[in-house]
Formats: sequence, C-alpha cells, structure tokens
Amino acid sequence: MNNIPQLPLVEWVDAAVSYLRSNARWVFDPISDFLDAFVNTISDVLMFFPPLVFIVLMVLLTVFLTKKVWGLPVFVLLGLGFIWNLDFWDGTMLTLSLILSSSLIAIVIGIPVGIWMAKNKTVESFVKPILDFMQTMPAFVYLIPAVSFFGIGMVPGIIASVIFAMPPVVRLTNLGIREVSNELIEASDAFGATGWQKLFKVQLPLAKNTIMQGINQTIMLALSMVVIASMIGAEGLGTEVYRAIGRNQAGQGFASGIAIVILAIILDRLIQVMNKQKYSV
Repeated sequence: MNNIPQLPLVEWVDAAVSYLRSNARWVFDPISDFLDAFVNTISDVLMFFPPLVFIVLMVLLTVFLTKKVWGLPVFVLLGLGFIWNLDFWDGTMLTLSLILSSSLIAIVIGIPVGIWMAKNKTVESFVKPILDFMQTMPAFVYLIPAVSFFGIGMVPGIIASVIFAMPPVVRLTNLGIREVSNELIEASDAFGATGWQKLFKVQLPLAKNTIMQGINQTIMLALSMVVIASMIGAEGLGTEVYRAIGRNQAGQGFASGIAIVILAIILDRLIQVMNKQKYSV
C-alpha cells in the first residue's frame, strides 16, 4: 500500500485556492461588498427600534398570525424580555441579521434550483450529489475557503451559512413539486395552462407545505451556524458563547445559549404558524 503514489489532493486544493485568491478578486470583492451592505442594512433596521418597541411589534405580529391564540405571543414577550434583561439584545439583533440574510439568500437560490430539479431529471441527477456533499461536509470546513476569499467578519459567516443551510429548501422544493398528482397536471394541460401557469397556479400552491418545511429547516441550520461563524469574526450571540468557552465561563455560556434557544423557538414557531395560513403562493 505504501508503494502506491499518493494523490497530491492537498497541493491541488491549495493551488486552486491560491490562484482564485490572486486572480478572482473581481468576483469576490463585489460579492463581499453586496453581502456586507445587505447584512448591515438588515441589522440597522432591526436595531433602529428600541428593544421595548421591537418586542411590542413582535408580540402584535404573533397575535395577528396566531389569530389571538395567546401561547406563542406570551412566549415571545417573555423570551425577548428575558434576552433584553440579560443584556444580550445587540448580540441577538446581530445574530438575527446574520440568520435572515443567509436564509434569504439560501431561499432565493434554493427554491429556483429545486424547481429546476423537479422539471429536469438530468439536473436532479447532477445537483443531488452536490447537495449530499454540502450536507455531509463538516461545517467547520466551510470556514476555510470563506476566510480565504472573503477575510473575516460577517460576510464569510454568511457564505458558510448559505452553503450549509441551502440543501433542505432545494430538496424539499423538488420533492413538493414532484408530489403534485399527475391528474392535476393533466387537468391543467387540458385547460390549456402554460408552463408558468401550471407552476404558479397548481404546483407551487400544492407544494407550499413541503416548501415551507424546507424553509424552516434552512433557517434552523443557518441558526446552528451562529456559534461556528463567530470563530471567523461574525458578531452576535455566537461570539458570547465562543468567548465563554475560551474563558471557561459556564454561566455566561449557558445564558447566551439560552438566548439562542429562545430565538430558535420563536423563529421555528413563527414559520410553522405562517405555514398554516391560507395564503396564496
């Protein structure tokens, strides 16, 4: 076995990264500028509101979505109030801006790719192994090229989060559209529906629940990258956890972890409630 020449995979990857870092700045710099402006805009909007005003608005939104069922609104009130009381408010808003920006990008890219997969078996056979690779590669590995191409800060955190969180929305969009019964497709063809009409009037509305499950999973995976992204300079609650680990501060780590859990529960329940609404796609 030792006589078999070793493939220079490490050298190949290092050479490719070095070449791209030196010769593809014209691609990476505009992406970095856009993502930096995007996440800063979201964080500025979130932090524009005083904490109390933001909490009240979130409670009112939850009451509207839940049709005056008070369990979730009370949890939102107590949970966000608890985060504010622990002085994690700014970190929570930065974390939320990271989650929203990476999730929106993953969804905007992922849903069209999922639709394309559902329409074309060749595309599906090509994209599925890529999704398998994205889901099985350890999340920490994504930090290396992200830092190499985009430096440190929120931007590489967004890039790593998008790659890690995108597969569920792609897979479930593909699955949801493929599960639409052939009888309905044939009926729409019989009425002379165009391809776009079938997609927006039949397939997407019927696949809505499945697609929303994919969106929910994507948001949760983006949230799970918060602590990992803090290792490359992404600010937020993950920084508090990472700092607590480095200083062996169990109380600080537990408190910031609870804040992340509260944020995760709120986002998860809101997506579930929105999924139950009878909105058209």
